[in-house]
Amino acid sequence: MSGLSREDLTEKPITLFEKWLQAAIDAGLYDPNAMVVSTVNKDGQPHSRIVLLKNYDENSLVFFTNLGSKKAHDIADNPKVSILFPWYFLERQVIFTGTAEKLPISDVLKYFHSRPRDSQLGAWASHQSSHISARSILESKFMELKEKFKNGEIPLPSFWGGYRVTFDTVEFWQGRENRLHDRFFYQKDADGNWQDPVRLAP
Repeated sequence: MSGLSREDLTEKPITLFEKWLQAAIDAGLYDPNAMVVSTVNKDGQPHSRIVLLKNYDENSLVFFTNLGSKKAHDIADNPKVSILFPWYFLERQVIFTGTAEKLPISDVLKYFHSRPRDSQLGAWASHQSSHISARSILESKFMELKEKFKNGEIPLPSFWGGYRVTFDTVEFWQGRENRLHDRFFYQKDADGNWQDPVRLAP
């Protein structure tokens, strides 16, 4: 990689993010849309996990999940989240921080029915983050549901939904030799406009 210079930056960070995401896709990275979502619970304990980016626009990122999951409970208590795209094979990472809010049911329903049928069944079978005594219980439940819904449309589970994270900071990190990495930080001002990005020391 040749590094990241001010001349490479774009007026809005999502434009540069889109270029980097496409580079990750073109490089054949496995799940280039995988992102680490970090939340903080009511006790101040942070948790991180990988989810898949499913949509984005110039102000927000979208992902879907079980609404009974740890991340959903954390967001209910504290909607502030951090999102990291760890493209380490390209010596790149992008960090977003912002606020998460639930998607409207119409958006959730549309996406749910676009998923592969077995993924829809998987959403029903797993009550995410709940305790199970053996994997066989999960597999048995999956097969039971497969039989139950074999002749019709799989309904949207009431406990499944999505979040839109509206971001107000974005940091781009590009690895360089001698650990003299390039970092640029974007932040919105009080009026919601992107300020000129600043270079950060590595």
